[in-house]
Amino acid sequence: MQRPYTIALVGNPNSGKSSLFNALTGLNQKVGNFPGVTVDKKTGVSKISEALSVHIIDLPGTYSLYPKSADEQVTYEVLLNQKNADRPDLIIVIADASNLKRNLLFCSQIMDLKIPVVIALTMMDIARQKGITIDTQELQRLIGVPVVSVNPRRNKGISSLKKIISDIKQKSPPVRPDFIDIQALTGDWLQEVKLLSALDSNYAALHVACNYKELKYINAAQRIRIGALLGESGFQKSKVQAEEIMQRYKKIDAITGHCVVVDSPMKKMVVSEQIDKVLLHPVWGNIILLIVLFLLFQSIFWLAKYPMDWIQQGFAIVGNEVGNILPVGMFRDLLVNGLLAGISGVAVFVPQIMILFGLITILEDSGYMARISFLTDRIMRSAGLNGRSVMPLISGMACAVPAIMAARTIQNRKERLITIMVTPLMSCSARLPVYTILIALVIPNRAFLGLFNLQGLVLMGLYLLGFFMALLVARVMNFIIKSKERTFFLMELPVYRSPHWKNVGITMIEKGKIFIRDVGKVIIVLSLILWGLATFGPPSQMRVVEEKYTALLREHPGQQIEINHEYATAKLEHSFAGMMGRGIEPLIRPLGYDWKMGIALITSFAAREVFVGTMATLYSVGDAEAGKETLQAKMQAARREDGSPVYTLAAGLSLLIFYAFAMQCMSTLAIVKRETRSWKYPAIQFAYMAGLAYFSALLVYQVFK
Repeated sequence: MQRPYTIALVGNPNSGKSSLFNALTGLNQKVGNFPGVTVDKKTGVSKISEALSVHIIDLPGTYSLYPKSADEQVTYEVLLNQKNADRPDLIIVIADASNLKRNLLFCSQIMDLKIPVVIALTMMDIARQKGITIDTQELQRLIGVPVVSVNPRRNKGISSLKKIISDIKQKSPPVRPDFIDIQALTGDWLQEVKLLSALDSNYAALHVACNYKELKYINAAQRIRIGALLGESGFQKSKVQAEEIMQRYKKIDAITGHCVVVDSPMKKMVVSEQIDKVLLHPVWGNIILLIVLFLLFQSIFWLAKYPMDWIQQGFAIVGNEVGNILPVGMFRDLLVNGLLAGISGVAVFVPQIMILFGLITILEDSGYMARISFLTDRIMRSAGLNGRSVMPLISGMACAVPAIMAARTIQNRKERLITIMVTPLMSCSARLPVYTILIALVIPNRAFLGLFNLQGLVLMGLYLLGFFMALLVARVMNFIIKSKERTFFLMELPVYRSPHWKNVGITMIEKGKIFIRDVGKVIIVLSLILWGLATFGPPSQMRVVEEKYTALLREHPGQQIEINHEYATAKLEHSFAGMMGRGIEPLIRPLGYDWKMGIALITSFAAREVFVGTMATLYSVGDAEAGKETLQAKMQAARREDGSPVYTLAAGLSLLIFYAFAMQCMSTLAIVKRETRSWKYPAIQFAYMAGLAYFSALLVYQVFK
């Protein structure tokens, strides 16, 4: 099978690379991992012309070809290893026009790898605001590669870029001379390294000389010979790298001097800087941050209420119709109380998941997410971390798995480990369905102070509780884990921009699909398994229950509805699922939970959101009125043996706190193992979070009961 024509998108962080990737691929994209590492691999297919479709790979953002993190190492490996499966045929370097000099440094390094290059200039509007004018034709002539101005947010320049790609595919450009004289920096020995490593460029050979001990594609014999060559020549890595950077900037200064005009030598005050005077203010900045978070969680409840109601009502109607059409029996029970209950438990929360990710994307696209890191750096330092840890923690509100992977950008090993250990305390989207159903059960849906939705305030409180508990645990771990390594938090603040609504829409659709596909499969399969466990039990016990209630029906035929309800409850208690719940009931009774909640706790240790599917199944099995009531109504009507409600305020709050702190995600434990390369840390994480959840829930129940 012929390998597809592959294009790599590379560039500095916040240069518009992801926007260009979305503009080129649309929804024809997928997310995976690079081999051997837990770094996101975004790939897609783009139709360049009627006759040409290409494979596009979005490489992690990096500032230069000297990697300092796992993300940058991936880009380095793909571009330098000629045998890498993802090695591109063409590289598009996305360069921020408002910071052209710094972006051209990376671009010049890429050009010296002797792979065809196109420069896509983004942020031209920001450059104009700064009084910067760029002559793209002159830049193209001086630098020697095609240059095109693009604005992916408005789909401008995309057709010109596609035309250039098509031309390069049809006719490969001639080999360019080195941007700077690499061999003059090193000596004649560089040619032997180039020959030994079977490389096309002097610059790639220089990188092999700098990193031959770490590069996986260099074999033992090559390492020995390269090491000997470097020893004979007296090669000084840091000196050569410093000289290389100085020579590149010297030539870049000469190029920009001919094609870049700045209106005034004084730096202009752009709109972003004026906004930052308010949003980064020590007092007002933090107040505005709290308001933004408050509006975020209010919106999740307010915007999702209507589609969630429609979905619930739709499934209630479908369940009712199916229940009326099919004859009473096991197949009807399986279909209505197993399959439909499981699917509804997934579908009803899709609006909230999509809205959460949509709002987070708006914060990222607008440039405000980076400001959150800046604002919280001081509070992070009080816990032994720095502002770089904020991004994984905030990402943890969506999903702990990519959030923990995002901690790779933290260079200090101690800070990275602590961030990984506390990130699962952040309330992720998997907790959202649990929070939603429990808050709706025990918190009144009314306005607080006549303005704020009380349920939305409680939801915001749970998210803040997770954040501050993460800081508290981080502070404790900071005292326990000893390290002399120090780090500094340096971060580039992107300019403020209006969100790219197409990006927001694509993200919402993709995250909704992922939730339905990945989480939905787990919930539906577990719902069917649970239906079986809740329907069947030890034959001898089930026979005794059946005989008992059959006799009661004969004796009291006028009480058929009440006896049938008691019979369904008794069957569930004596089923395999009931035995599991009864088995752990002594342990969870002090928390205010009954045996049905116990079953949900067991099943949701695979994934938190399974709690809702479990409850949907347990409250449907054996229900003569299957499909006619929503899950919330069934849980609201649940009673204990003494007739008191199961879901009191104390029990509901206790359950909310348990789910806020407990480690109930096998995927998170697996990713922690991969990131730390040890089972020790996932085991510690599971133990401390389980203990924290249990004793916090116990305290809350005892206080509120």
